[in-house]
Amino acid sequence: MPPKKTSKTKKTSSRAKKKRRDDYGVEEIYVLKGVEPVRKRPGMYIGSTGPEGLHHLLVEVIGNSIDEALMGYCNEIKVTLLPKNRVKVEDNGRGIPVEKHPQTKKSGLETVMTTLHAGAKFGGKVYASTGGLHGVGVSAVCALSNYLKAEVCRKGFRYVQEYSRGKAKTKLKKLGRCKKSGTSIIFEPDPEIFKEIKLNLRKILNHLRQQAYLMKGVKIIFSDQREGVTHSALLPKSSTFYFEGGLVSYIKYLIRGNIPRHTNIFYGQGERNGMIVESAFQYTKEYECFEESFANNICTSDGGSHLTGFRAALTRTLNDYARKNGLLKEKESNLSGEDIREGLTTVISVKIKDPQFEGQTKRKLGNPEAKPAVESVISETLSDFLEHNPQDARAIIENCILSAKAREAAKAARQTVLRKGILEGLALPGKLADCISRKPEESELYLVEGESAGGSGRQARDRHFQAILPLRGKILNVERTRLDRILTSKEIKALIIALGTAIAEDFNLDKLRYHRIILMCDADSDGNHIRTLLLTLFYRYFRPLIEEGYLYIAQPPLYKIQSGKQIEYAYTEGDKTEILSSLGKKITPSIQRYKGLGEMNPEELWSTTMDPENRILLQVTIENVKEADQIFDILMGEEVLPRKKFIQTHAKKVKNLDI
Repeated sequence: MPPKKTSKTKKTSSRAKKKRRDDYGVEEIYVLKGVEPVRKRPGMYIGSTGPEGLHHLLVEVIGNSIDEALMGYCNEIKVTLLPKNRVKVEDNGRGIPVEKHPQTKKSGLETVMTTLHAGAKFGGKVYASTGGLHGVGVSAVCALSNYLKAEVCRKGFRYVQEYSRGKAKTKLKKLGRCKKSGTSIIFEPDPEIFKEIKLNLRKILNHLRQQAYLMKGVKIIFSDQREGVTHSALLPKSSTFYFEGGLVSYIKYLIRGNIPRHTNIFYGQGERNGMIVESAFQYTKEYECFEESFANNICTSDGGSHLTGFRAALTRTLNDYARKNGLLKEKESNLSGEDIREGLTTVISVKIKDPQFEGQTKRKLGNPEAKPAVESVISETLSDFLEHNPQDARAIIENCILSAKAREAAKAARQTVLRKGILEGLALPGKLADCISRKPEESELYLVEGESAGGSGRQARDRHFQAILPLRGKILNVERTRLDRILTSKEIKALIIALGTAIAEDFNLDKLRYHRIILMCDADSDGNHIRTLLLTLFYRYFRPLIEEGYLYIAQPPLYKIQSGKQIEYAYTEGDKTEILSSLGKKITPSIQRYKGLGEMNPEELWSTTMDPENRILLQVTIENVKEADQIFDILMGEEVLPRKKFIQTHAKKVKNLDI
């Protein structure tokens, strides 16, 4: 159960207080135009035709059921992954109207499925808050599906119609009576649009879990009926998500494994000018901030006016409390927003009648009225929380003050690094073997382990566009250290100067000197450890480099297989097996297992690992920011027990164990 609400703001349930409107009829569907543009330019409507766009189809269909739940007409949603790349989404809402539409002369169901910008969300009568205002959600899914079947139970009868690529393939059929109401959609993404149709089970489960947290009291049931899919405790074949605690439960889930800095989770809710605002947060002993914002249950990953309002209220309210209670002295400066947000995990959710999203993929909320509404609710509920929980308030303020002091120390250390770089000649450390080219888009920087590998790399490289920076030993574990301490490391300072971007507040991606930063480490346990330390550094302090696709991992071969004068290289155990099989049983080749890059001569290093024509590079990407955060916390953080559990869980999956 969530903690007792201490807010003085009037509490209003979106379902209990809104006037129910059961006369949802065909006349409420407003038509604007047809679906051909979706097939011609699918990226405009679903973001891309890659994995993100594929999963966006499912999000759009689920979104229709969620809109019914937001209005209080649905309390159960079922999502089933079927064989042959089909997905089924069911709800127990009111069901899409099936009567003839006065404008299109087709049924309401066919109008919604086959007409772009057709839906009940334009009129503002049926749906007071919805994520699907553009009206292209399910029609876009229909247009981009090889097969779609809609089944509606409404007013005691069942209706079915099938579609393909945005067009009806059958007439609307009335199949008899049904006791309950609701809508069921089965769709199969079109292989003409999506080159690879591969649904990510982890991504789907994360989305469904998230939606269940945002809609307390609504049950979401998931089932995977596909064949040949591996399931586990983390990726089960079936799951039911149902949370009475809402956002408080979500915060507990997000901070699992971290140490909280205060006992009680803040929770505030209120209504301003018809907009319902809800938020929860907790500070932990991490240095990173994690903020998640939603508008009508749509995740606004790029934030927007509601997040801006939350930040402003949080900064002002905590500063006011600190001044009022003597935690900040008169001569001391106010805490900055950056100081306030260190170690913060928060979720902010608004329900708004007319959401203005930037683009169909809805990554950012643009409604200007959301900022003052959120500011007002959060300021009032947070002030009340701080007054009623003085121990929590002191712990939060002390954490922010400590962050401010560390920021000042880090600022001085950053300025020292920048001054040192300028004095040493346009920020180039002495051990950097730079490339001739000054064009970032064609230049690449290899980060190599030790002087031996650095020497081989310098001899092997193409000096025109490849630079080499050898790193001595294992760099500092930045997961356990504040920035001021990090900047005392010679290796990290050399890397910062070589990249040219500076770090933290001074970071400037436009000054990056190389558009490919390649981690080239030995294929042994030390090399893996160094690679992990470097990945931690880049994730925590140079994340835009990863997000822009500039960070790579080199894949040197594991084996050199020689049979007479014939030499082949195996990059994986599978490659090795395939090469040996091709040689036949009569030939006994010489097999050399590479553990260090220094074992290769420059010619071998170039031909196997550095030659753009032959090399294998793995691009580092981030799929789920919070999940990535937790992995780094487990692997590189101070707590031993979570790391031990992680190792025990994944021990059987280890390959190429170096003992």
